[in-house]
Amino acid sequence: MSQPVIEPPAATAAEHAEQMRAYCADGERRARAFGHRGPIRFGANGQLDPKILDAYWQHGFYVFENVVGAGEVEALRAGIHDMIERAPVRPGAKTDSRGRPALGLGYARKPHTLARPLTDPWGGTTLLGGRHPHRMEEPAAAADAPEYVVYLMHGMCQFAEAGLRLYGHPHLLAVAASVNGEDFVPFNDAIFVKQPGLGGAVAWHQDGVTHWDSPDWDQGSHGFNFQVQLYPTTSANCLWVVPGTHKLGRIDIKARIAANGGSERLPDALPLLCRPGDVTMVNRQMLHGSFANTSPDLRVSITFGFHRRRSVLGAKAALSMESETIYDEQRIRERSAVVQVAIDARARAFPGETPFRYLPFEGHEDELRYGPDTFEHVIRDYNTRDLAI
Repeated sequence: MSQPVIEPPAATAAEHAEQMRAYCADGERRARAFGHRGPIRFGANGQLDPKILDAYWQHGFYVFENVVGAGEVEALRAGIHDMIERAPVRPGAKTDSRGRPALGLGYARKPHTLARPLTDPWGGTTLLGGRHPHRMEEPAAAADAPEYVVYLMHGMCQFAEAGLRLYGHPHLLAVAASVNGEDFVPFNDAIFVKQPGLGGAVAWHQDGVTHWDSPDWDQGSHGFNFQVQLYPTTSANCLWVVPGTHKLGRIDIKARIAANGGSERLPDALPLLCRPGDVTMVNRQMLHGSFANTSPDLRVSITFGFHRRRSVLGAKAALSMESETIYDEQRIRERSAVVQVAIDARARAFPGETPFRYLPFEGHEDELRYGPDTFEHVIRDYNTRDLAI
C-alpha cells in the first residue's frame, strides 16, 4: 500500500521573507544594471522618444520615473484608501468593517476582490482562462491576521475622482498613442493592493487570450498595462518580469518552473523597483507575476491598459461575462468614451496642463464633458464594457 504524501507545513511569513532575501537582493542588483528606466521623453512630433520605444519593444517593459506629482499621488492615496476601507468584511457581505454599506452596492460589478492573507487565489486554477497554471508559495499568515484582505479593486473611474483624472493623464495617453496608434482603445483598470505581511501572490502568467494563434500575431497583439505606483515598490512586494518573453508566443510556464528545479524564483526575472509617482509600462504578453508580500512595506499599484484598435475590432470578448460578445465599433466607442471624459475631468483639475487630444473623439469633445450626465451615461458601470482580448 502506497504511503500518503504528507505536505510539509507552510513557511511562516518571517521564514518566507528570509528565504526570499538572497533572491531579492540578486534581483535588485540585476534590475539596476539592466536600466530601462528614466523620465518620459517625447520628440518634436509628440511621439515617445524612439530610444524609449525601441527599448520597450526589445525587452517588453519600461519604468517611467517621476510621472505623477506628489500632490496628485496624495489625492490618489486618499481616494484609493477610502475604497479599501469601504470593502465588505467578507465575500458577499453588504457592510464594511465599520458597519457602513460596502462600496459598490447598486453597481453592476462589485469593486472588491477579497482573498485570504498571503494566498495565491488564481494560481493553479482555471480562473481567468487558466493563465496562472502554477500556484505560488502561500506562507502561513500570522495568527492575528484578518480572515480576508483586499486583493484587487476595480472601477477607479467611478469610485475615486482622482482615479478618473489619472486616466486622462496627457503624458500617459501620449505614450499609449505612440505604442498603439492614435486610435488606441482602452482595456480595463484594476488596483492591486499588497498590504504588509498580508498581500497575496499573483502567479506567473501572460496576459491575453484571443490572439495567440492568429496568423497576424506579433509582440504587440495583446497590448500593454501601465502601473502607477503610490508607494515605493521593493523586490519583496513588486511586480517581477522576464524580459523579452513578450516575443515568444505562449509559454509553458509549468515547464519553466520545472526546469528551475521546481522553484518559482525564476533566475532571469527582474523586479520593477519604483518610487511613488513612477509608472511602469509592461507588455501584457510578457511573463510576469509577484510573490506573497511578507515584507513590512505596502504596495498599491493602479493598473490600466490599452490596445491597438485593430486587435480589438471584431474580436470575441474574453475574460468577461459576455463570452459571446463581438467587439464592434459601437462597443469600442462606448468604452473609449471614458477616456475622453477623463481628459475633461483632468483639464478642470489641472488647468496648467495641455490636455491630450484623443483622435477618436476629435470634434466631439463638448459631448463628453465631465458632469452628472456623463457620469450616469458614460462612467457608471463602465467596467462592464471593458475590452478584454
